[in-house]
Amino acid sequence: MILDKEHLRKNLDEIIWNIEEARIAVSEHHIVQLVAIGKYTEVENIATLYELGQRAFGENQVQQLKERMHTFEELPLEWHMIGHLQKNKINNLIDLHPVLMQSLDSLSLAEELNKKLGAKETKMNCLLQINSAREETKSGVTPEEARDIYLQIKENCPNITLKGVMTIGAHTEDTPTIQKSFESTYTIFETLKKEGASVCSMGMSGDYTLAIKCGSNLVRIGSALFK
Repeated sequence: MILDKEHLRKNLDEIIWNIEEARIAVSEHHIVQLVAIGKYTEVENIATLYELGQRAFGENQVQQLKERMHTFEELPLEWHMIGHLQKNKINNLIDLHPVLMQSLDSLSLAEELNKKLGAKETKMNCLLQINSAREETKSGVTPEEARDIYLQIKENCPNITLKGVMTIGAHTEDTPTIQKSFESTYTIFETLKKEGASVCSMGMSGDYTLAIKCGSNLVRIGSALFK
């Protein structure tokens, strides 16, 4: 559905207001980036959001990322890959040069990505995905192994520049359970700061204010923008 500019402006303003309230509750120095997730929306809405000042966008499929980057190649947008990356799509993603690949969800994917980056003589910024909710339907490394895997990637995959961590909040209506999954990831992020981690990507349309209060500095919002 193509939304008119004022409708999108209202949605964007509401989200920015909510982010500001949550951010200031943490600290006035706490900066949070909003990445708009366009997977279920039309390109016209992305163009309108650009007019309204939004610059960072994310897609969860390589093919759609490619199409949208091509459509908007004239605009100074920042593109993020946020979905599970199949190994047979690695080369396609490398050629797109996303600003950040947020869903590095296993050591084996990191090793394969590193190898193919090396062959193309390039590097990629990534976040390690942590399955802090311990849900079988979600990708990511367990909280227990996250730190070790992060350090292994940092040491053994020179073509990957790890920027921090990402998680998806627990899929439940129970706020304390969601909060626990965010706090678990933030605790790991804190221990990785001295290893150069600067991004803690947590929070989507239904739980982003809670995620920010738990320390998130990047939120990924789709449906709340395009409702």
